[in-house]
Amino acid sequence: MNLVVGATGLLGSEICRQLAEKGKSVRALVRPTANKQKVEELRSLGIKLLPGDLRDLASLRTACRHAKSVISTASAAMSRQAGDTIKTVDLEGQLNLIHAAQDAEVQHFVYVSLSGNSNIDCQLLNAKRLIEIRLIESGLTYTILRTAPFMEVWLSPALGFDVENGRAQIFGSGQKKISYVSHRDVARFAVESLDNPDARNQTIELGGPQALSPLEVVREFEHLGRRKFEVEHVPESALVLQKSSSRDPSQESMVAMMLQAAHGDSIRMENTIRRFSIPLTSVKDFAKQRLQRASGVDTLGSEVGSITSTNAERR
Repeated sequence: MNLVVGATGLLGSEICRQLAEKGKSVRALVRPTANKQKVEELRSLGIKLLPGDLRDLASLRTACRHAKSVISTASAAMSRQAGDTIKTVDLEGQLNLIHAAQDAEVQHFVYVSLSGNSNIDCQLLNAKRLIEIRLIESGLTYTILRTAPFMEVWLSPALGFDVENGRAQIFGSGQKKISYVSHRDVARFAVESLDNPDARNQTIELGGPQALSPLEVVREFEHLGRRKFEVEHVPESALVLQKSSSRDPSQESMVAMMLQAAHGDSIRMENTIRRFSIPLTSVKDFAKQRLQRASGVDTLGSEVGSITSTNAERR
């Protein structure tokens, strides 16, 4: 039995789908306040739904019982649910999950974290790195997946990349390269990690097949869509000011990630691909799909918004 925590999120739901597609037994931790449509989608896949919450250690112990593996993608970075904070979810909640997995003698714990290039101090990054340390020290067999920005999130209207209206918000100069990765590819790595010996007790950096600057991404969309984009730059100085003046840790962390995007996040994937043989989605492939969607009814931005508000995942 494989337990997925964060199962109604963008990444977690895709992991559930891929596990079910492979015929693996899946158990999803679901809160009473979870998005009902996402819950029904999980149910339709034949996934066992268990009520629980990262803030409730007793529910985690029940969920981990007899679980062979745990995959955790959950974060409160963009959540708007009552009681969800980075402290209660990303730090204390993930610590609870590690303790419950230890008590249940879970064989493998897969944890999704932030790219190793991330170095802008914020509560989310600090929590992620502390959980990585605790997981490594736990005695559990672990796989830590450190991901570059998800193209489905960062190249969507949710963060100012509006394909339908030909507008792009760029953080900083837009010249630093980023290894945008598809959340579907990250899900493949999470699922593959359960059976691949090369993933055991490893921290793996994950990005896409090619690092591109945000301005290069805009040019790719312009070329494929045969349409010029209106580009708006958000200066780094404005982001620094916004971060320093923020009183909300989630907002501060989100601005920190925008600053990180301005600084770049390039990841070399050659060695990882040789070990996993997972084909990676390129920005060009994503742009083609995105432009096709924009020519009809574009639901991607609203989809990302609803998913991240339920159980946000940074990338």
